[in-house]
Amino acid sequence: MADNAGNDAFDLMRRNAVEVVDEAELREHAKRCGSDERPVVYCGYETSGDVHLGHLVTITKLLDFQKAGAKVKVLFADWHTWLNQKGDWDFIKKQVSEWEKIFRAAGLVDAEYVLGSSFQRSIEYVDDVLKLSLRTTLNRALRSMQEVGRDMEHAKVSQMIYPLMQIADIKWLGVDIAYGGIEQRKIHMLARELLPGLEYKAPTCVHTPLIPSLTSKGKMSSSVSESLISLKDDEASVAKKLRKAYCPEGVVEENPVLAIAKLVVFPRVTEFVVERPEKFGGNVAFSSYDELERTFVARELHPMDLKDAVAKHLSKILGEIQAKL
Repeated sequence: MADNAGNDAFDLMRRNAVEVVDEAELREHAKRCGSDERPVVYCGYETSGDVHLGHLVTITKLLDFQKAGAKVKVLFADWHTWLNQKGDWDFIKKQVSEWEKIFRAAGLVDAEYVLGSSFQRSIEYVDDVLKLSLRTTLNRALRSMQEVGRDMEHAKVSQMIYPLMQIADIKWLGVDIAYGGIEQRKIHMLARELLPGLEYKAPTCVHTPLIPSLTSKGKMSSSVSESLISLKDDEASVAKKLRKAYCPEGVVEENPVLAIAKLVVFPRVTEFVVERPEKFGGNVAFSSYDELERTFVARELHPMDLKDAVAKHLSKILGEIQAKL
């Protein structure tokens, strides 16, 4: 692959990432994109609740990897979902089917979809998990789950098995690049440390930011309906939720409206148009997120105009996904 093609692949794989461990490794992977030895990227999902914008961030990022020429694998982690107390098996089975339909409708038609339990029941896989357990303290396993687990003040032993299985998954899926939201960082760093002990390479890790809750109380979560936008929400619901969203004038930090614009809308549009009356400056168009953010920070764009524009663009994106379901 020519150097400029490798650079283009690297830029796509690096886009909107808050952290890459490490960039030199990612550059080497980028050189192999589109070849017979293209790198394998994976992201795993607990299939519980509605598919929401937080998931669309990772789907959109996986599309970047796919466009760069990497091989994308999506793991629907049914056993992890069960171990993390997110539902019974009947519920989980229904969710897996629903989620794959939505992911494909969102653009990931060329990804390989893998069900966790399809390989995690083998004796060889279990042997790897037990080997990892010999090398991991309870405190380290507990810390790795703090941003991922449910009700960790009353953590179950199952939730200590969870990160070890996630690490073994990387080996069994033949992964070069482990991708996820920044909440996955501690598990991924443990994977980099432990996998060479299973005679497998340390994975390169890419992390994107989380979309803050619309109510400014933590991350967007399917367990708090008013804090999120589902991929099934209609235009009226999206507009209503965004109009109520936390979006102080000129403030970027913990601003879910700007986060949605950056992580979901801009990767999918060529131009971001804000419609407003002439008396308030008339319509304005932005070709990059950075330009939008600078204008907002300078207080040349009112929060309500930003909310309405994000709602309009987002509703179009969600409408296109819903039309394919």
